[in-house]
Amino acid sequence: MTGEAGAPAVSSGWVRIIDLHKSFGAHEVLRGISLDVEPGQVVCIIGASGSGKSTLLRCVNRLEDPTSGQVVVDGVDLTDPDCELDEARAHMGMVFQQFNLFPHRTALGNVTLAPRKVLGRSAAEADEVGRRCLADVGLAERADAYPSQLSGGQQQRVAIARALAMDPDIMLFDEPTSALDPELVGDVLEVMRDLARRGMTMLVVTHEMAFAREVADRVVFMDEGVVCEEGPPAQVLSEPREPRTREFLARVLDH
Repeated sequence: MTGEAGAPAVSSGWVRIIDLHKSFGAHEVLRGISLDVEPGQVVCIIGASGSGKSTLLRCVNRLEDPTSGQVVVDGVDLTDPDCELDEARAHMGMVFQQFNLFPHRTALGNVTLAPRKVLGRSAAEADEVGRRCLADVGLAERADAYPSQLSGGQQQRVAIARALAMDPDIMLFDEPTSALDPELVGDVLEVMRDLARRGMTMLVVTHEMAFAREVADRVVFMDEGVVCEEGPPAQVLSEPREPRTREFLARVLDH
């Protein structure tokens, strides 16, 4: 994406969230979130259920409309009423808790649909990219399988391949392993580790503390719609400064 007129060029994969608020009726879910994610960074967001983590991600790609504040991606203000949202979203991949695959399409069919419909790629080109993306997530041999023939972990990896097929600058992950059986979590996390090693900008809502400690450049702890603490994983997860962070981690790490 190109920056706004007169603005300096911005590296691909830069996210800036400025004083973001989101209310549902009288309930204020986000209460002034400000956060920067630099190109190539992995930022993991942790916190209890109801703290606003998923709402924050949904506001970043405008699945939810913020009540106020700004979301700027690669120099483009997604909260500007004149923003071309479809064009902006094409640069962001999102992976949800649920896989949301089309049951009547094969793994390859799920991966190639958006590149053909949104990017206008030919069937041959979409097929080539789709097979490469499935190979990247370790599913080259399952291209012709339907979702019902795949495990939950395999379905989630297809969902990641589907996002990658759009050639995004940024990947948003909303608790991608929370719906999986424990023995299936590892394969999905390994795909995400590989993306991090390849320099993908990633904003990850997760309850996998070991993954956050290993992969994240920064960990953000949210509570009741605000950022309570952020910093390097070793600091936030091992030596948190804020009492609310310590209380949360004590509960999570006891299980």
